[in-house]
Amino acid sequence: MKFIDEVKITIASGRGGQGCVSFRRESGMPRGGPDGGDGGKGGDVYIRTSRHINSLVDLRQNKRYAAQNGEMGFGRQKAGHDGEDLVMIVPEGTIIRNLEGEIIVDMTGIDNYLLLKGGRGGKGNEFFKTSVNQAPEHAQPGEEGEEIEVELELKLIADVGIIGFPNAGKSTLISRISAAKPKIADYPFTTLTPNLGVVKAGDYSSFVVADIPGLVKGAHEGVGLGIQFLKHVERTRIFIHLVDASGMSGRDPLQDFEDINYELKMYDEKNQDKEGFFPLSTRPQFVVLNKIDTLSADQLQKLINSFKKATGNAPLAISAVTGKNINELVIELGRQILKEEEA
Repeated sequence: MKFIDEVKITIASGRGGQGCVSFRRESGMPRGGPDGGDGGKGGDVYIRTSRHINSLVDLRQNKRYAAQNGEMGFGRQKAGHDGEDLVMIVPEGTIIRNLEGEIIVDMTGIDNYLLLKGGRGGKGNEFFKTSVNQAPEHAQPGEEGEEIEVELELKLIADVGIIGFPNAGKSTLISRISAAKPKIADYPFTTLTPNLGVVKAGDYSSFVVADIPGLVKGAHEGVGLGIQFLKHVERTRIFIHLVDASGMSGRDPLQDFEDINYELKMYDEKNQDKEGFFPLSTRPQFVVLNKIDTLSADQLQKLINSFKKATGNAPLAISAVTGKNINELVIELGRQILKEEEA
């Protein structure tokens, strides 16, 4: 399935049905009293979340979605049927904004939300009968429904986001620690969609990890996959900052680490005034050196020392390919998440 994380559509609730103008016609009473029924109510619009979908692609099929209109009333005081509600299914983590950028609803932790109310049905002429007006010949029109243009944006929900340059080994790592099976190959931007994996941490707990597609210098300006995927780390509580320790890319591992942090900082500056934004550069980072199977013991220790000097903490060294220190990584991640939950 193609990954779609932004959609602009128009949504409308149903219009109320018109009230009926009718008079009883019985034997000997060619024009009896009024008996026009009320119109039916227009359908409401609900937004409902599902864990079984991970994209907004289905909503790209149409530009406009509308609930059903209410039915017109009938004679003999029969009310028209109410219009069917429109239920729109979206992934968890979908944000709905108006065109001014204001958040209408963030569907994080919300199962069902009434977005638009349908119009009320009009009253039939039977309703307007009074002692001085025994035969009213008018009825109410149905109330108009509501209509709004909205932008839907999906942000993945995960406890841990794996960030780092292309080919740092993020896809390999998430396939090693979870049941996720992302596409893996030896070229930049293999991962074109974020991948989610559930990681077991002991017998009774688990956490969700998101493999965020590779970032490069200039990502905050849209270079590479850029802003398209930077926003997906906004939901994560902590980061695994995965660094290619092998040097085979021709880049310096410590410089890679600093470049990615610079992109997070610049992204924060561009979005600091956005409603509900929480800076990325200040979130806890768990620095992990990957591909240590390609290094000698002396090379690895020298690299660990350089990171410790630069950051104040020694990184964890792993090999996602061989599985070395993977269990230690999962255990430490579980501890970090528990610490965040208790904070």
